[in-house]
Amino acid sequence: MTDQSPVAKATPTLPDAQTVTSVTHYTDRLFAFRCTRPQSLRFRSGEFVMIGLIGDNGKPLLRAYSIASPSWDEELEFYSIKVPDGPLTSRLQHIQPGEQIILRPKPVGTLVIDALLPGKRLWMLATGTGIAPFASLLRDPETWEKFEQVIVMHTCREADELTYGRDLIEALPDDPLIGELVAGKLHYYPTTTREKSAHMGRITDTLASGQVFFDLGIAPMDPAYDRAMVCGSLAFNLDIKAVLETAGLSEGANSAPAEYVVEKAFVD
Repeated sequence: MTDQSPVAKATPTLPDAQTVTSVTHYTDRLFAFRCTRPQSLRFRSGEFVMIGLIGDNGKPLLRAYSIASPSWDEELEFYSIKVPDGPLTSRLQHIQPGEQIILRPKPVGTLVIDALLPGKRLWMLATGTGIAPFASLLRDPETWEKFEQVIVMHTCREADELTYGRDLIEALPDDPLIGELVAGKLHYYPTTTREKSAHMGRITDTLASGQVFFDLGIAPMDPAYDRAMVCGSLAFNLDIKAVLETAGLSEGANSAPAEYVVEKAFVD
């Protein structure tokens, strides 16, 4: 259910306050929301910021959240899990349009095109809400201008948990800004680990076994032209790094671009 209504920007009462403009609940564990964007905020698609609320002790309670909207968007979008006893998400999941959040306008992160060496194929590898930074990058023209193919692998436990990413990806060909750039370049490979679906299994397993290459009809990874971005749980990040390095890819950073990058910031 989407709760969306026109909202005038409220007078800030919180430090670095921004106003929520819409909220969408996808499952009992996942939701997304949009908010106003600080005029001073400039970021690269794929970066994250600190957002939050005032805690019970009267001090800001902040967590790192990837910006899911592209750098050109006039608003900011975030995609979040709901943790019943999570210090922040147990409260953040109840926000409504017109209410305020704290947003520190200092973006950082490694999931940016600049941290990768030039290549031909870009792999976006995500579990759960790790799809958020890719939601930003997929809507950025630079992604499609710099790569001949973009392969999105997204794994969740159940099919409903793939909805946010699937809806966004299915809308890309009709996007007035990048629709023509996307044509013929995008491969989407969603998988589930609990509920039966067309493709099942962990990303690490489907890569290591070669199943994804067979299913998509593409060649295995080659460090000469493949680049990858990784965003998920700590365990997933460590496992996928091993798979990528076995394929010959090396980890990069903003200061030293290479064949793959991993986001190391997490939400509760």
